[in-house]
Amino acid sequence: MPRAWNRFWRLVALYMPKRLYARSLIIVIAPMILLQSVVAFVFMERHWQTVTQRLSQATVSDVAAIIDMMETYPHDADYANIIRIAQDRMQLKVDLLPPDPLPPPGPKPFFSILDEALSSEITRQINRPYWIDTVGNSNIVELRVQLEGKVLRVFVRRSQAYASNTHIFLIWMVGTSLVLLMIAIPFLRNQIRPILTLAEAAESFGKGRPMPRDFRPRGAEEVRRAGFAFIQMRERIERQIEQRTAMLTGVSHDLRTILTRFKLQLALAGGKSETKAALNQDIDDMQSMLEGYLSFARGEAAEDTGRFDLETYFQKLGEEAQLRKAKLSTTLTGDPAVHVRPNAFARLLSNVIGNAFRYAKTVEVHANHGRGSLTVTIDDDGPGIAPDKREEVFKPFLRLDEARNLDASGTGLGLSIARDIARSHGGDISLEDSPLGGLRAVIKVPA
Repeated sequence: MPRAWNRFWRLVALYMPKRLYARSLIIVIAPMILLQSVVAFVFMERHWQTVTQRLSQATVSDVAAIIDMMETYPHDADYANIIRIAQDRMQLKVDLLPPDPLPPPGPKPFFSILDEALSSEITRQINRPYWIDTVGNSNIVELRVQLEGKVLRVFVRRSQAYASNTHIFLIWMVGTSLVLLMIAIPFLRNQIRPILTLAEAAESFGKGRPMPRDFRPRGAEEVRRAGFAFIQMRERIERQIEQRTAMLTGVSHDLRTILTRFKLQLALAGGKSETKAALNQDIDDMQSMLEGYLSFARGEAAEDTGRFDLETYFQKLGEEAQLRKAKLSTTLTGDPAVHVRPNAFARLLSNVIGNAFRYAKTVEVHANHGRGSLTVTIDDDGPGIAPDKREEVFKPFLRLDEARNLDASGTGLGLSIARDIARSHGGDISLEDSPLGGLRAVIKVPA
């Protein structure tokens, strides 16, 4: 039983709207429709049908009384007095027809409550062959009864046999519901707009974009509390990033000073040139590692978003491939212009594609830009990375003996910086097997 219940709710969730505005409308409209359906059913069952049944019963009783008078006083050849009494007292138009066969039964309307009520009452009270027409004239009901040697035809106003004012109740019910919806829909829109604004601000901050200038907490108390909490969280994160960057910048400045002093002392000191060259190389490596550490810690969060041209970048990539003597193939689908932080995104691509150039002879790059997202796929024929090591290579400072992102002067931060930049844009990087036999890197970012 619990499994069936969970399956039912999963099915409901599958077909339910995903947006809050649509779900809120359903919360308002569904109970209203349910209530109106119950009220309409009760009204139809208990009032409309009952009133129509009683009106039809009274009308058929009048017709039965006319038949009884005609049979009680058969000496009146044309039944003028009976016809006059029926018209003046009963509001019925009565006339006599030749004893021809009754017309064939006509098509009944889809909602034939009047036909059912009249038919049942005629069968019960008169019990003679009859024919009724409730469709021909919308305001008149025609009724024919087969008598001995004649046919009695009676015209009755529909309002005498049918509760015709019922539609007024339905109109009022539907009209008031529409008025309530016209009030509820703008109110719901005003309540949901602050939530959407908060979501947009959080999404922009997650992608490293500046928060909308007109953003301020609005709406209900809970939404305002969430907005203020988001602003405080953003300020704390930005303050933490600024403090970290300032600290590392200071450390970098002090260490650069020491490294510069080492270079100067080596230049002035005597000794073997081979030893001095090795020491200079160590100093250069230390300076490169220091720049890598600082770049990883600082990131590119302070850069503003702008336009990045993939075609221009691919052209520069082709020149780099020629210098590295690698075979490069690039394809682009969609708009070449993407909205990202240009310098950071260029560094992201350079780190990933640079690894492919370093360890492979053939590299294929495909970019697909459409529907608000950019997917860049880099395939190569290099040695690849074992599946159980593909997440580890993104860890900062990690060195694998046969890792693709490590060379003689590497710091183990290339892919870490690349994933950090991708996630700061609201995207990510994943590694897979390549059709070329090496590694495939897939970069996905909103753009």
